[in-house]
Amino acid sequence: MLKDKKYFLFDIDGTLAIDETLYDGSKELIDYIEAIGGRSFYITNNSVKSRKDYIEKFAHWGISTTAEQFMTASYATCEYLKANYKDQKLFVLGTPSFCRELEECGLIVTEVVEPDVACVVAGFDRTLRYEKIEAACELLLRPEVDFIGTNPDFRCPTAFGFVPDCGGICEMLKVTVERTPYFVGKPNPDIVRMCMDEVDAKQEEVIVVGDRLYTDIACGINAGVQTALVYTGEAKPEDLENTEYMPDYAYVDIKALFEAFKRARGEETCRS
Repeated sequence: MLKDKKYFLFDIDGTLAIDETLYDGSKELIDYIEAIGGRSFYITNNSVKSRKDYIEKFAHWGISTTAEQFMTASYATCEYLKANYKDQKLFVLGTPSFCRELEECGLIVTEVVEPDVACVVAGFDRTLRYEKIEAACELLLRPEVDFIGTNPDFRCPTAFGFVPDCGGICEMLKVTVERTPYFVGKPNPDIVRMCMDEVDAKQEEVIVVGDRLYTDIACGINAGVQTALVYTGEAKPEDLENTEYMPDYAYVDIKALFEAFKRARGEETCRS
């Protein structure tokens, strides 16, 4: 039941905000969750920014956060790589921020073709150059080199529409070298479990909120928790007519979710 939720796991891009603009109702809902003794987590698949970057971004919106609240695809990927590729060389398609985050975790990063590269790691790379794509292809044609992606999203929402995300970049590599990466971010349910472990949450207390069916909603379903879809990003109402990832709730925007949550808890609200 919506009224029982204490822990909200929010996607960011297309759900709470677009580019540098916070949606109406986002801060109000986050503040309300804190006021009732709950907690917000942010499970974005965007691997451009580190957790430190997001803390600064949210502070600009007047929202105080801690690193533990951000279970980003880049952070989850760092944890996965530490567990599986410690002391091995990683070729990274990613932003300088993502590369720094990997290095700060003690991982060995390179952007050139070397004989001892163990894995190609692809993220949402806004610094992508064709030379990096060529190098990745050369490495991925070696069967002993593994292929990891931060997230399977084909496109990332922007103020003008969409741009290619990590999944789109990986799709280009896939049709070229016939390799499919292992994706660490949503819909992999581990990212939800990491949040739940932080607060020892019960499944009925948790809800995943997002704008995309095949990542956000699928992630919640895979983790066995309820989900809420908002129509401010990729998904549209007609998409629910033929999807295997049916959300428990759907709202026009985050403000509508805020109002519904207050009503479910027996509090009056009005929409301006």
